[in-house]
Amino acid sequence: MKAVVQRVTRASVTVGGEQISAIGRGICVLLGISVEDSQKELEHMVRKILNLRVFEDESGKHWSKSVMDKEYEVLCVSQFTLQCVLKGNKPDFHLAMPTEQAESFYNSFLEQLRKSYRPELVRDGKFGAYMQVHIQNDGPVTIELESPAPGAANSDPKQLSKLEKQQQRKEKTRAKGPSESSKERNAPRKEDRSASSGAEGDVSSEREP
Repeated sequence: MKAVVQRVTRASVTVGGEQISAIGRGICVLLGISVEDSQKELEHMVRKILNLRVFEDESGKHWSKSVMDKEYEVLCVSQFTLQCVLKGNKPDFHLAMPTEQAESFYNSFLEQLRKSYRPELVRDGKFGAYMQVHIQNDGPVTIELESPAPGAANSDPKQLSKLEKQQQRKEKTRAKGPSESSKERNAPRKEDRSASSGAEGDVSSEREP
C-alpha cells in the first residue's frame, strides 16, 4: 500500500462540477492499494498517517505534532495510479488491486481511519469517479509512505527478535570454541599416541642402517 500525504491549508474534491468534499487545515491523503494488501497493511498505514508529525507545536517547533495532536481534518482520495509501473513510457497498473476488491478494501480503510480518529474530521472523495482534487499544499510538505512488503521478515518485530536471538546463540557457540564431540574427532587415536611415544618400540631406529 502506498500513500502520498500532503500538509494542506485546504483541500477539496469536485465531481462533475459539484464539490462533494472539503477540508480546512490538515492533511490530504492519496492512497494506492496493491493486489497484495491485507488487513495488516491497512492497519499499518492508518497508524502511520494519523501519527505522522508534519505540524509544529505551540512553541513553533517543526515536525512535532500529528494531525491527531492538532485535531485537524483529513481528506482521503483513492489513487490507484500510485501502483503504476512503467513499460517504456506507458503506465501499467497490474499491481493495483482490481476495482471490485479495491472499493471494499478502501471503505474498510476509511472505517478504520475514522474509528482510530474522529469520524467527523475524516472526509473522502468518490471511489471510481473522475475527480478534480484541489490541494493547497502548505509548505510545501509532501511525504510518501509505503507499507512493508507482505511476508518481509524485517516487517515483523517478533520475527526480527527471533532472528536476532538465533544470531546471538551462534556467536556464543563460536566464542566457546569447538564442541566436545569435535574435540574427540580431532584428538589422535590411542594407537597413534602409543606409536609416537615409542611404547611399541623406537620406530626411528628401524630406519637406521
